[in-house]
Amino acid sequence: MDTGNERLKPLILTVDDDQVTLHMVEKILGDMVEVVKKRSGMDALEFLSHSSVDLVLLDYKMPDMNGIEVLKCMKQREETKNVPVIILTADANMELETEVFRFGAVDFIRKPFVPMALQTRVWRVVENEYFKKNMRREAARQVRRVEEQLAVSEERFEQMAQALARTIDAKGEYTQGHSQRVAEYARQIFKVAGVSPKKQRKVYCMGLLHDIGKIGVSSAILNKPSGLTDEEYKKVKAHTTIGADILKSIARFPELAIGARSHHERWDGKGYPDGIGGEDIPLEARAIAVADAYDAMTSRRSYRDVMPQERVRREIERGRGTQFDPRFANIMLGIIDADVDYKLRSNDEVDDQQPSHEEDKE
Repeated sequence: MDTGNERLKPLILTVDDDQVTLHMVEKILGDMVEVVKKRSGMDALEFLSHSSVDLVLLDYKMPDMNGIEVLKCMKQREETKNVPVIILTADANMELETEVFRFGAVDFIRKPFVPMALQTRVWRVVENEYFKKNMRREAARQVRRVEEQLAVSEERFEQMAQALARTIDAKGEYTQGHSQRVAEYARQIFKVAGVSPKKQRKVYCMGLLHDIGKIGVSSAILNKPSGLTDEEYKKVKAHTTIGADILKSIARFPELAIGARSHHERWDGKGYPDGIGGEDIPLEARAIAVADAYDAMTSRRSYRDVMPQERVRREIERGRGTQFDPRFANIMLGIIDADVDYKLRSNDEVDDQQPSHEEDKE
């Protein structure tokens, strides 16, 4: 009863070598279902190899293959293993009944038929199949609906995160575009690493909001043209924990706090705020750390121009295995090597950028 095939009635395959039996089944069930008649097990299996049915009525005694043999073949085939089968037999006994159910039939009906009994038992199976198929279809429909809503929700969330990232970056005089670029670099690192698209999107969102804690750091410190005092640097470092506290309250995406808290941890354990190292650092934070450092070095500062690509490469190579996860550092080096024209960082953004002070003391 597959409405997906626009079938108006359930389709039942009746298999019996007796023409009279086939005629009787069609007459008794004809108003309820569409009946296809086959006179041998081989013909039935051939039909089932290219056609979908809702139920098979299968005679036990047939000359080429008996009903149990046909049933066994059906259960071995992927396309027919779930098709319900009712065995028809004039030789009902306990041993046969046991065999029928052992090999996967859902019922058996004794011949000669009592029309009402045949209708009732066939319809019970067909109705059950219809219910199961519709439940599967409805479940699939609901899953698609949820996926569509989630996609819309994720897109809106990403848009809000981008807007918030722009607001955060605007707090610093020279950091416009920083969070967006870090997010994109981190996503590229995950992509090259073979991480799933779902996790690529996740690290992108984490990258967008990795500096959200700067909301809690005064603009005077963030935009201070000279070096920071130890006390001021301590306040800048606090943006990691402030950011994590803000983001962990987002029930739908609590993992966002990971990027905010841990993007200044170091592979050698000398980072902050927790001083964790190696694989104890969350995977996303390790990618963001490399991305963040790359953007810092490719940004103009008051005391220097944008670093040449070769020098940026040397600095990342120098930090491999100390500051950075070696695998992600190698991936970033590969991305740099592929960027022969230095286009990874767009020229229209380069002239106006300066990373915030926490990179200065890394």
